[in-house]
Amino acid sequence: MNLGSESETVEFKKSTGEHKEALQAISAMLNKHGGGELYFGVKDNGDVIGQDVTDSTIRQVAGWIADKIEPPISPTIERLAPDDGRTYVRVAFAGVEGPYSADGRYFIRVGTSNKAMTASELSTMIIKRDRARNPWDSQSSGRPASDIDEKALRDLVRLGNEAGRIPTGFTSARNELDRLRLIAADGTLTNAADVLLCEGRDPCPRMKLGLFKTNTKAQIADMRREQGPMLELLDLAEHYVVRNIRSEVVIGKTGMRRQEIPEVPLEAIRETLANALCHRDYTTGTSVQVNVFKDFVEIVSPGLFPEGDSPEKHLSGDANEFHPRNPLIAEALYKADVIEQYGTGIPRIKEACETAGVSFKFEQTVTSTVVRFDLPGARKGKNAAISESATAPIDAPTLNENERIAIDMAAKHGKATPKTLASQAQISRKTASLVLKGLEKKGVLRWSGKSTTDPYQFYELPN
Repeated sequence: MNLGSESETVEFKKSTGEHKEALQAISAMLNKHGGGELYFGVKDNGDVIGQDVTDSTIRQVAGWIADKIEPPISPTIERLAPDDGRTYVRVAFAGVEGPYSADGRYFIRVGTSNKAMTASELSTMIIKRDRARNPWDSQSSGRPASDIDEKALRDLVRLGNEAGRIPTGFTSARNELDRLRLIAADGTLTNAADVLLCEGRDPCPRMKLGLFKTNTKAQIADMRREQGPMLELLDLAEHYVVRNIRSEVVIGKTGMRRQEIPEVPLEAIRETLANALCHRDYTTGTSVQVNVFKDFVEIVSPGLFPEGDSPEKHLSGDANEFHPRNPLIAEALYKADVIEQYGTGIPRIKEACETAGVSFKFEQTVTSTVVRFDLPGARKGKNAAISESATAPIDAPTLNENERIAIDMAAKHGKATPKTLASQAQISRKTASLVLKGLEKKGVLRWSGKSTTDPYQFYELPN
């Protein structure tokens, strides 16, 4: 009988007399792959030669593992007896509390060998373990709960309620923060709450938006730096890309209504942006970048895929189960119906692009993950990229750039506010407010709100 070949997760030993080397193999496989299988009574080539296996043998193997492997694991140890009567022992084991030692020494699996870990390898593994136990996004940001943008929290809860992933509507800010597990043990906001619901306060912006005249960054047409809550950044970035690429205007049969279809699928753009904001490495002190070049769009997310994972595995459908880098952020965005479970985003991007005939690719640089969408046609100029349906009812020459942006926002997102217009047009809120009021006087936009002090007032296109 032959059991096949040894591998990075399978080790054969002729007898329990080789238990010292067997323990090293257990340590090595746990540290490299989080588990594996070990066999006693099997030659290196997989031939089962058998050995005398009694209850005492099983207890002895269990004792060696309990005494010598740290942290403790709970292996499955069984006596196997095939038809030829050559009994042997199978040990199956797994663990997530590494690094694991064997008799005080640490090993790592390399092919079918067990190599002693270097000090730097051990240190790296300890850091990874500590990050897994206490992810960055669950740590305290030091910010009080009063720092949140309540509208951002209300929007998140509303989206989750509409999707059926948050059972009830908004109650109070504190209750919702507790429900989403966004309060740290010391009573301050977690880092997840900071990036989800607060304005940024670091010198480095959370997102950079760039428009370039060529396929390099040599000629800049526009550059913006954004610090808003995450859902606001997601909307701003999506709007920025769509404004600066071509859209096909399709006239539908029902009611002859216009529909604008961007040359890069909207669902692919939004999914990529959501993944970049959710899964990025926030400890790097760098920004998510959204760059619109002449012939392609590039979205850059700080940080790489987890060890053992890669974009190629997701594209081929061979991705393994990995925990997200920022589990609290991922959980909040999942509940808000912004993302799905980890590992499903890239296949959806692929499907959308293949359906639209758009070429795209993933690339991992030294420090970042880059997604690039090729533009099927030449990009329109900045002003011409504004939706035709947004400006059609108005004599275009009477509008300035800020007014065009305001109308475009109202058309695409259903509303415009001084805050969002100020951020998008890179003007002060006071100027943005004057722009919106001016458009209201012209009859282009309509004001909506309970009063002039209503924090949720906005401007929209008339019916």
